[in-house]
Amino acid sequence: MTPLPPKIEIIAVGTELLTPYYQDTDSLYITQRLNDLGLTVSFKTIVGDTTEDLQQCFRTALQRSDWIFTVGGLGPTEDDRTREVLAAALERELVFRPDILDRIKTLFKKLGVSMSAANKKQAYIIQDAAVLDNNNGTAPGLWIEEGNKHIILLPGPPRELKSMFESSVWPRIQSFRSFFLVRRTLKMSGTGESFIESLISDLHPQDSRLNLTMLSYPGQIEIHLTGRSETSEYEAQALVEELRMHLEQRLTPYIFSTSGEELEAVVGRLLTSKQKTLAVAESCTGGLLGHRITNIPGSSGYFVGGVQAYSNQVKLELLGVPAEQVQRHGAVSSEVAGSMASGIRSKTRSDFALAITGVAGPDGGTPEKPVGLVYTALAYEGGIVCERNIFPGNRETIKIRSTQKALSMLLKHLSSPQSGAHPGRKP
Repeated sequence: MTPLPPKIEIIAVGTELLTPYYQDTDSLYITQRLNDLGLTVSFKTIVGDTTEDLQQCFRTALQRSDWIFTVGGLGPTEDDRTREVLAAALERELVFRPDILDRIKTLFKKLGVSMSAANKKQAYIIQDAAVLDNNNGTAPGLWIEEGNKHIILLPGPPRELKSMFESSVWPRIQSFRSFFLVRRTLKMSGTGESFIESLISDLHPQDSRLNLTMLSYPGQIEIHLTGRSETSEYEAQALVEELRMHLEQRLTPYIFSTSGEELEAVVGRLLTSKQKTLAVAESCTGGLLGHRITNIPGSSGYFVGGVQAYSNQVKLELLGVPAEQVQRHGAVSSEVAGSMASGIRSKTRSDFALAITGVAGPDGGTPEKPVGLVYTALAYEGGIVCERNIFPGNRETIKIRSTQKALSMLLKHLSSPQSGAHPGRKP
């Protein structure tokens, strides 16, 4: 008789998660990694820091679930109570571990910070629990066996949780795998969801082992492929790759990544491979384009810098935009966008330059220049390309779409047939 899959529960601990200001993303990560093994989550609970609420939550979980993941409440403060309350629920003692305290002291010493006496609390572990090392913080995780149940205590900060899960939890749960799962993501820009659907409507898989999901973001469409096999990762990979090949044949002009990379990462990789540099001049996006570019590790190798030319004075004085252009065409115009791009390219001596100027709203629009009107420009040796865009959405969405369009323009230039590069594949 095939054993039933375990009932799995995730408990996110923290009163702040019950407010509108914080979101529980840790449970999404844990769920995805469990799904990779063919395991599904039956319950998710968010509970505050009070002892009474934690007691009730843990008692319920111990009655109904085989695996329990707790997230958070392992810190040094008074309201971090996960260890204490769970130990009481299991009728186990808290045991002091001098070696854990020494590790915490060493970490603080490396940081050049004095350890608070409150951190000693983190050196107490639940009796008979296995310690999960925390390579990015002070709170150790715990793995507890209670009869046939597995209870895993993880820290709340995502950087700490993910590292601990991958190094200490993932190897322990491999034997519980029920099937193999392979994912692949195609990312596209320059078109809309309905158009993409019209191109691939007949390619939606009929095989229950395959799944295709399309997601739409500002300036970007994603197709997520999932292949499932009960026998091997190779079989799941083969299923996904065959469908990916057919999709690529139809969607190549719009695909910028087949490996999950962001647009700014693909652009950065091509700039690096061609040994070219980039600068930016931004008005309505206020530095968002530069932020996206510099979010990529190694961007210092190709990104020279940028100017947030929000006022006309800065456009004129720092970028050399002719006053006559602003007076005749206005700051939101193809002429000014082109001059901004050529100006920052000249000032920085970069190979390429991108510029953005527009009306992000919600105010400032006119019948001639409505909210959402944005000009994006690319300057390079031998020319300037400028495009007029009307972007829907609120202020934030318009800013995102504007940076997406600017990066897409540069990508198109970098991956032109003359370059021999394909944006979606790493060389």
